[in-house]
Amino acid sequence: MMLAAGTRVGPYEILSPLGAGGMGEVYRARDTRLNREVAIKVLPAGFAKDTDRLRRFEQEALATSALNHPNILTVHDFGTHEGAPYIVAELLEGEELRAQLNIGALAQSKATDYGQQIASGLAAAHAKGIVHRDLKPENIFVTSDGRVKILDFGLAKLRPLTSEPVSSGVTTQIALTDPGVVLGTVGYMSPEQVRGKDADHRSDIFAFGVILYEMLSGRRTFTGDSAIEVMNAILKDEPAELSGTNAKISPAIEKIVRRCLEKKPERRFHSAHDLGFAIEAVAAPSGSSSSAACVALPGTEVSETKKAWWPRTGRERLGWVIAIALLLVLLVTLPFTIGYFRRPAADDGVIRFPVLPPERTTFFAGPAATASMPQPTLSPDGRLLAFVSVSEDSRQLLWVRPLDSVEARVLAGTDDATYPFWSPDSRFIGFFAGGKLKKVDVLGRSTQVLCDAFQARGGAWNREGLIVFSPNYDAALYAVSAAGGVPTPVTSLDSSRQELGHQWPYFLPDGRHFLYSVRSAQKENGGIFVGSLDSKSTQRLLGANSNAAYAPAGYLLFRREDRTLVAQPFDSGRLQISGEPFPLVELVRYDINREHAAFSISQGNLLAYVSGRPNAELVWFSREGTRLGSVGDPGLYNVPSLSPDEKRLAVAQDSQTANVDIWLVDLARGTLSRFTSDPSSDAIPIWSPDGSQIVFRSNRNGPIDLYLKPASGASPEELLLKSGLQKRPTDWSGDGRFIIYENLDPKTKEDLWILPMFGDRKPTPFLQTEFSDQQGRLSPDGRWMAYASDESGRAEVYVQSFPVLGSKYRISTNGGADPRFSRDGKELFFLAADKKLMVVEIKGNSTFEASVPRELFQTRVSGLTDVRTHYAITADGQRFLVVTNAEDITSSPIIVALNWTAELKK
Repeated sequence: MMLAAGTRVGPYEILSPLGAGGMGEVYRARDTRLNREVAIKVLPAGFAKDTDRLRRFEQEALATSALNHPNILTVHDFGTHEGAPYIVAELLEGEELRAQLNIGALAQSKATDYGQQIASGLAAAHAKGIVHRDLKPENIFVTSDGRVKILDFGLAKLRPLTSEPVSSGVTTQIALTDPGVVLGTVGYMSPEQVRGKDADHRSDIFAFGVILYEMLSGRRTFTGDSAIEVMNAILKDEPAELSGTNAKISPAIEKIVRRCLEKKPERRFHSAHDLGFAIEAVAAPSGSSSSAACVALPGTEVSETKKAWWPRTGRERLGWVIAIALLLVLLVTLPFTIGYFRRPAADDGVIRFPVLPPERTTFFAGPAATASMPQPTLSPDGRLLAFVSVSEDSRQLLWVRPLDSVEARVLAGTDDATYPFWSPDSRFIGFFAGGKLKKVDVLGRSTQVLCDAFQARGGAWNREGLIVFSPNYDAALYAVSAAGGVPTPVTSLDSSRQELGHQWPYFLPDGRHFLYSVRSAQKENGGIFVGSLDSKSTQRLLGANSNAAYAPAGYLLFRREDRTLVAQPFDSGRLQISGEPFPLVELVRYDINREHAAFSISQGNLLAYVSGRPNAELVWFSREGTRLGSVGDPGLYNVPSLSPDEKRLAVAQDSQTANVDIWLVDLARGTLSRFTSDPSSDAIPIWSPDGSQIVFRSNRNGPIDLYLKPASGASPEELLLKSGLQKRPTDWSGDGRFIIYENLDPKTKEDLWILPMFGDRKPTPFLQTEFSDQQGRLSPDGRWMAYASDESGRAEVYVQSFPVLGSKYRISTNGGADPRFSRDGKELFFLAADKKLMVVEIKGNSTFEASVPRELFQTRVSGLTDVRTHYAITADGQRFLVVTNAEDITSSPIIVALNWTAELKK
């Protein structure tokens, strides 16, 4: 249904329609915030019903919006309106290239001008890892002042299959790049697209050749009476010579067209950059057309019938032979790093390209979750990149991508993988999962358990086949054979320095010394240290709370407190820091809870990292999933907790510098006030039933213990429960008598304990099993406890009688976590594995009866592998405050930087 003038689409006011078609409707609109006119394309509502297609649409729109080039349509924004996705782009005045071609051939000067602009836009997009796949005159716009804009860049693969007969101008595909699936528009497809093979940047170059031929000749390059005949022509036929249709076309430009239209991709131009250079050489003013032709195409044969431009004397010919030979050597030796990321000969600076998550996965499950980091890890030989990605059903898996390919492959047997690290020969990857240290061969053929590692914090592998690793968050470092065995300690915690844990080991070149990070209750005692397999002596290098890596160029890389990834000169032989740190990446992604920055280096000149600040929003939703408003500005929020009177909100907020604090939000006024300010990590606030107190966890005195503070802030917090194990509060009973908390025991994983708030306050275990039992929440009448457990092999929601173990019921049917009872006890909410908020109705008094789970709405919460609370519910059960990923979270790619040390020379 067409939108009427005056309709508001988000902050945009519709002014008038511009056009409509099978892929949606386009409107002229006004951005009410910036008071500028824009174009809005409203896509079919079916996009919103297909979550995979919508996710990929958002991903491609974000990727395209990152392109800032004069020959590519600028994308400003995207969103949904009444269930239909839309994209917002710059408003162009002019016409499609197709309109000009319908009149006839273009003059060679105009065709080469357009061709240079198209090639320039393609080169910029290819450098960002984006391939058009459906380049055609309908997707090329010529503005009134002669500027060329490439439209729908990167969105072609999102187009739906059609059941109608295919013509030479009809889009035939779509979606995935599986072998055998045809992508593109018939008539502008490359041979590899016709065959259903993967299409890379060279397919765009073929389509460019088709368009350039059509601009110069005024007729279609490949023709036929049906789509099948057109496809056969693409595979087998050569188009008629351009000189036969227009004698004014220079031989040099014809050679360029022929080079673009080579049937084999490897025989085409290697990059759009080279293509643009060749066109520029032809188009450049010169004394004769032959002088331009001399530099057109290295490696092409000289036709006996077209010798006019060839030097006539022996000395001239020798000079040109040498020049062409040198040019060929230059082209061959240019460093190809990844399919279409080709470095120009004159460029010795840093080259960066993005690595996006595989299809149907995301790098970021949320701002605070363990899975919120892709944890990029480059192989020592610089050929492979390993990373963690999360599937739609919340499976956290290890992937490997060769850097000379655009495809990544998942490694079997790596469920719940975290913190991968490579063997020195780049043949195996060590990782942690299920409380174990494991290894997998790079082809994913076999996975082996090496030893226990409950809540590990990194590992390193030396040439002697020894792995140094952190088996637990509060442990020293241990060593184990890469073949498996019994670990032995290689460091020890220094109690005099209040050391809490050693983590993130990294071997130096000698394979005996290693870098590692020390956590301490006293900030001045923590930092980056050097240890040795041959001695118990250690040496403190820096006070940074970060993992560190050594670059063979002689630098130590680490994350500084201002969130910058830096490189500082380091002598690995003398173990000495010198000079000043040099900034490499601002806002490198950082997990403050684990003091780990997302970066990796190889023995070569490669650096991989993730940048950006992972923000979240506190958003109110109705039961139907309608967004009702937000609380505060985007930030690093987690564990929202509503006061019993619903006037205030307690929420933990990460600073991304040195600590996590709890803040109180006055919901009526929208103001925030700091509740805790200790230079440590204070988190997971839980209100007392009368709203007068808040219990929370903190590591201010070493181990993570429970603290209690008046909600008024009138008096300081008091230590409520201290032990040597990590604890997390999860609930406070309605009668105020019990606090429920998780106890993390390396022997039994997460257990649920009860802390009485009367008598001697001696805690007792409630659920202590070999499984992870988490997120215990009591029913309002105190007779039932809902919790999440992985006893079935994945997290599911259960209900158990309380305070005495008895009847037990499984609630979720296909994965679940984060259960919460409604205030009246008649409903139980939880998050399914796909992050949908679910509800079950509860009946019965002496027994527990629950209905089949029913979906309320889809959320974008943090990863369900994390134990944090993701939402709060009002007393009437009608509104939900959800920690929601900010719009740009899942779009943050891994960045691979080639020749990164060039920055150090500036």
